[in-house]
Order: sequence, then structure tokens, then C-alpha cells
Amino acid sequence: MRPLSEFSKKDLAKIKMIVFDVDGVLVPRGTKIKQVGNTTTLNTKVIASKQIEQIKKLHKLGFLINISSGRGLYMLQEMFREILPFVSLTYECGSATWYKGKIYQHINSFERNKNIFPKLKRVALQHRDFKGFEPKEFIITIHSKKRIKEIENVVAQDKNLCTVWNGEAYDILIKKIQTKALGLKSAMKLFKLKKENVMAIGDNYNDQELLEASGMPISADKTRAKGKFYVPLSGKFLPADALMMKILALKKS
Repeated sequence: MRPLSEFSKKDLAKIKMIVFDVDGVLVPRGTKIKQVGNTTTLNTKVIASKQIEQIKKLHKLGFLINISSGRGLYMLQEMFREILPFVSLTYECGSATWYKGKIYQHINSFERNKNIFPKLKRVALQHRDFKGFEPKEFIITIHSKKRIKEIENVVAQDKNLCTVWNGEAYDILIKKIQTKALGLKSAMKLFKLKKENVMAIGDNYNDQELLEASGMPISADKTRAKGKFYVPLSGKFLPADALMMKILALKKS
């Protein structure tokens, strides 16, 4: 991998869409969540005003902007309310894409999840490290202080499902199908783009498939995700901020 400082106009030449992961890229990592009985409390992060202006500038230059996240649609809409006219949202690990008020569903996971959810709930509610279930439509997300072996064991009993641990939560997904790569490939069809037209930036293990599905993968944490270029973690800027500044500077020069 090469540092972002070496990214050039030539590397940018064929790019028409920029795909951003959310946590650790556009906003700081971490989710504040608390569940007591049937009451779940979530803290909603909001994109910084500087990044709002950067995204508007990229849109004005003709770039399509896609935000790809494991989070649910409602939360993403709240986080990015001020830039919704300029972006598409691919949510719940590639399960669906929202664009200009229309939803394009990429997978139906209802049959796979309906039976396992009660089992996971029984296990999770009894564990001291459990923090809460994040409201989702297509995937099951369980926040915990650390890994819970009992959750992994329950999922392992279903050969069609898998657990992805990101350091603060489990995503329960349909194995080899329900990935951010599915969402990106579906979005590429929607916007009539080729792989070489897409740049993607991500920072976590569940972003690797997303990066590999793009023509210009950018790692926001080279210890967790691999790309052609990487954004150094040190410094005062979030990875998305650093990447957008680099692109805007190249387009200006």
C-alpha cells in the first residue's frame, strides 16, 4: 500500500463515484447504546459542517457520493440529513440502497433471521457484557463490551449465517452473500458504472469486501483493511476529511 500523499491525478482520472464507510471514516468510531428491557437508547452522531461542504463541492464537480454502512437507514438519514440531496445511502451491510427517496432492496433476509433472533435475544439478555440490539431491518446487530462466545455458538449452528465482530458489536449476516460488496455492486448497476469508476474508503474488517469490489480501494486503517492507498491514522483529520481534501486539491491544481 502507498500513502495517500502519493495519490495523483492519474489515479483519480477514471473515478466517478466515491464510496465512504461511516464509523472511523466520516465520523469517529464508537456507538453509545444502552438497552433496559424493551427500551433502547442510541446516541446519533452528526457529520461535521466542514465535511458537509466538502461533499457538496465533490457533488458539484460531478462525483457521485455513496455512503456505505452497517447502520440502519433511519439513523443514517439523521446523521446525514443536511447532505441527503447529494448522496446515496447503502445500509445494513449492503442490504439496500436509498437514493432520492427511493429504496432499492438488494437482499431478503427475513426467512434466515426470523428463527435465530429469539435464540440470540435469550442468550444476549442474560450476559453481563451485552449492551443492546441496534434497530435494523435486514441484519441483526448486537452491541457488547467484548466478544460473547455464546452468541457465536448460536450462529454457528446455522450453516447459512455468520457473525462479524468489529470490536464493539456483532453483525449477523447471510454467509458470503450479505456484504458491503453486494451493496456496492448493486449501486454500480443502478448508476451504470464499472469497477474502475469507483473509489471506496473503509477502515474495518467488514469493509475489506467493499474495498475489493471497487477499482480504487483506500484503507483508513491499514491494520484492519487493505487497499491500493492508505490514509495515516495520525493527525487531526478523520480519514474521509483527508481524502476529500486530497481530491479537491487535485481537481483544483
